[in-house]
Amino acid sequence: MWRSLFLALGAYVCLLGVEALAIEKAVLKKPQQGQPSRFVEEDIVPPVWAPWSLMASGAVVVLYSFTIPRRVGT
Repeated sequence: MWRSLFLALGAYVCLLGVEALAIEKAVLKKPQQGQPSRFVEEDIVPPVWAPWSLMASGAVVVLYSFTIPRRVGT
C-alpha cells in the first residue's frame, strides 16, 4: 500500500511540474459574493524554479517508491 501511495504522489508531483513548465499563468475565476453573474479573476504565476523542482522531487519520490519492499503473503 505504501509503495503505490508514494508512486502515485511522485507521479502527480512530476506531472504538476510538467504542467507548470508548459503554462505561463493560470487564471482562476471565482463568483463574486452577492452577484453570481460577475466573476473575480485571480492570476497564479508559477515561479521560475517551480517546474524543475517539482519534476526533480517527483522523480526522486517515484524512484524511492521502487525501493520499498513488497509485502508478500498478506
